[in-house]
Amino acid sequence: MNSALDTADAVQTAVADSFAAWHDLVSESFVPLHVRSGDPGHFRGQLRSRLLDELAIVEVTASGHSVHRTPSLIASTDRLYYKLNLQLSGTGILVQDRREAVLRPGDLAVYDTHRPYTLAFESDFRTLVLMFPHDVLDLPSGAVGTLTAVRMAGDEGLGRMISPFMTELADNLDILSGPSGHRLAHNTIDLLGTLLAAELDRRPGGAGNPHEELLGRIRRFIEANLGDPLLSPAGIAAAHFISTRHLHNVFQEAGTTVAQWIRTRRLENCRRELRDPLQGHRSVSAIAARWGFVDAAHFSRIFRAAFGEPPSSYRRAAPVAA
Repeated sequence: MNSALDTADAVQTAVADSFAAWHDLVSESFVPLHVRSGDPGHFRGQLRSRLLDELAIVEVTASGHSVHRTPSLIASTDRLYYKLNLQLSGTGILVQDRREAVLRPGDLAVYDTHRPYTLAFESDFRTLVLMFPHDVLDLPSGAVGTLTAVRMAGDEGLGRMISPFMTELADNLDILSGPSGHRLAHNTIDLLGTLLAAELDRRPGGAGNPHEELLGRIRRFIEANLGDPLLSPAGIAAAHFISTRHLHNVFQEAGTTVAQWIRTRRLENCRRELRDPLQGHRSVSAIAARWGFVDAAHFSRIFRAAFGEPPSSYRRAAPVAA
């Protein structure tokens, strides 16, 4: 994550003394953004942030303004991220993919930094933003894309549980540290994945859609068998009594391929364990084999291609267990 959050080993607090400084601050802390205000001369803003592994947790308190993610800004960014907002006070309006969500305290919404969006606040507000890469989420990007700029109420469904949990994150950023903090980051992403999956099931054409049900069953099957080095499209198709061609079509409609999905999920599980101090007794090759990579050299190459450095170097940057 190329941002001001990269070296945040503790809570970082930054206060902007001008609207121009705020523009720089939010672009460095998230992804490049255009920022606009109707009253820049009387603006105030503060960020409290924490980076736990690849989960950025940022509490934003500011005067009313808007941020805009444009195609030209997107073109300059390599890695794909999602953001999930929890409105803590004030009202926000999120616009993406021709949808608009009005967010009031307790409400949540997800959006994709790789597509244009606008987030606007008419007056003073406080919000919590969780930002994380696409590939840490156990859901196809095509499915998540149907949920962008959709209000998820904090007082119904799983929102009644997750909204208070995220509020506690905002109020306790200072105690999230070390191995427990990094494990909590992983648990938080899993929880958000559960929230989004539940929201997909609630939507028209969700759980009652045979295509989506099949995709869900196949994803769960793959997740349960990632450690099998012989896991293949042919075996997956046979286990679900469909043709291999049909299997490929199902994943194509979800915006990915079978092989890419398997590789991404394996790499993410390896990445998690390499960063987990409690897995420090396992060798890199043992972790790779646990998730289906039997060729250590091949694993090292594709890990480096995905995360920018060899697995051994990545592990050395992990937090030390207390």
